[in-house]
Amino acid sequence: MTLYLWLKAFHIIGFVCWFAGIFYMPRLFVYHASSEDAVSRERFQVMESKLYRIIMRPSMLVTVALGVAMFALNFDALSGQVWIWLKIFLIVLLIGYHHYCGAIIRKFAAAPDQASQPHSEKFFRVFNELPVLALIIVVLLAVLKPF
Repeated sequence: MTLYLWLKAFHIIGFVCWFAGIFYMPRLFVYHASSEDAVSRERFQVMESKLYRIIMRPSMLVTVALGVAMFALNFDALSGQVWIWLKIFLIVLLIGYHHYCGAIIRKFAAAPDQASQPHSEKFFRVFNELPVLALIIVVLLAVLKPF
């Protein structure tokens, strides 16, 4: 088996793990925003922090590093194709989304009570849907290579 296929396999594994966290984190934010007692808020802070540090960050780093390695190995074949640049643009947006989740975790940690939390429960329900759209487009671009 070639190096490229090994990189691709582990890239997909990292991508799946990263998206598991990206999909779950906003749900935790929904529950955190609707929690009314200090014990619940503290529990969600711990869950959010661990999910971000132990699952999301390493998975994102693996996904990006292996994606860059695959791109470097196939640069001549890929660099002239529009679909790969659209995919990279969406990945950059997802990295921004990822870091915004980290900022929200810090804002929740700094909020002493429900009144000072970063956003409403309704905001987080909408926020939860954004990565789904990115996932659909990224997968379609990677599989169909339409441009």
